[in-house]
Amino acid sequence: MNALRACGIAVLCAASCLPAAAANRPIKLWPGEAPGPKATSKPEVNTTKPSDNLVAGKPVIRLGNVTSPEMTFYPAPAAKNTGAAVLVFPGGGYHILALDLEGTEVCSWLNSIGVNALLVKYRVPTPEGVARYQEPLEDAQRAIGLTRQHAKEWKIDPKRVGVIGFSAGGNLAAVMSTNFDKRVYSPVDEADQQSARPDFVILIYPAYLVTPPDLNQIAPELHITADTPPTFLVQAEDDPVHMENSLFYYLALKRVKVPAEMHLYPKGGHGYGLRRTDLTITTWPARADDWMRSLGVLKKAH
Repeated sequence: MNALRACGIAVLCAASCLPAAAANRPIKLWPGEAPGPKATSKPEVNTTKPSDNLVAGKPVIRLGNVTSPEMTFYPAPAAKNTGAAVLVFPGGGYHILALDLEGTEVCSWLNSIGVNALLVKYRVPTPEGVARYQEPLEDAQRAIGLTRQHAKEWKIDPKRVGVIGFSAGGNLAAVMSTNFDKRVYSPVDEADQQSARPDFVILIYPAYLVTPPDLNQIAPELHITADTPPTFLVQAEDDPVHMENSLFYYLALKRVKVPAEMHLYPKGGHGYGLRRTDLTITTWPARADDWMRSLGVLKKAH
C-alpha cells in the first residue's frame, strides 16, 4: 500500500510487559511515544458542547486530541466467559472518538454475552499529509498483537479474536481486516510477531469503504481477498454517510466467497451505537449475537 509508511521505533519493554490483572486499566500500546508525528500538542479533551445532539436522549463523549493511544481490557464475567475477544474501535470521522456510545457501552454489551472486550483508544486527529487511517491502523495492529500475546493470562482464545468498528472505526476495522499480511510499522517486540488478522469482523454503519462520487467503487486501500475474515454489516438506507459503504463492500466479499451477512434497514440514520430506540435498526446487537453464534465464536473452549 503506497499510502502506508513504515515507522521506526526503539525496542523498549513497556507495553509488551503487561500484568495479568490488567482488567479495566488503560494499557499503553507503545513503549515510549507512538511512532510518527503528533497531530497536536493539545491535551485530550471531551469536545462535546451543550448544543450537540443527544443520542437516545443521552449525551455522547467526543474525545479529541488523542496522541497517546491505549487499550482497556474489559473481561467477560468468569461464569459467562466464552474465550472470545473483540477489539472495539469507536468512530468519529478520524477527528474524535465517541468513547461511550461506540466504546464503553459496546464493551458492556460484549461482556453480557460472554465476550472479552478491548476498547482501543487510537490516535485522532490524523496529522496532515498522512492517510487518515495510517496511525489508527498502526495502533490497531499493535493492539491485536498485544491481545494475542497475552491471550493465555487474559483467558482469551487467540484464534477467536475479532474486531468491531463504528463509522470511521468501521473503516479502520475494514482496513485492518484487508491489510494484515505485514505490519505497517517497524516491529517493536514479540507482540508484533503475532498475527494481525482478525478472526471475524463487525462493521456498524461503516464509513469510507467506497469512493465518491459514484459510491460503487471499493476504496483502493481495501484489499479484499478470499483470506478476508468473515464479516457482519449493518447500515440504514437513510444514512447520510451512505448505505453504499455496506452494500458494495458486501458484494465485494461475496465475489471472493468470504462469508458475510448484511442487514440494511430503511431508517436509522447514523451514529446510534447500540442505544435502543423504537427504530428496528437498534435491534442489531441481537442479530450480531446470532451471527457470532453461527460462526462458533461464542462456544466455550473445552
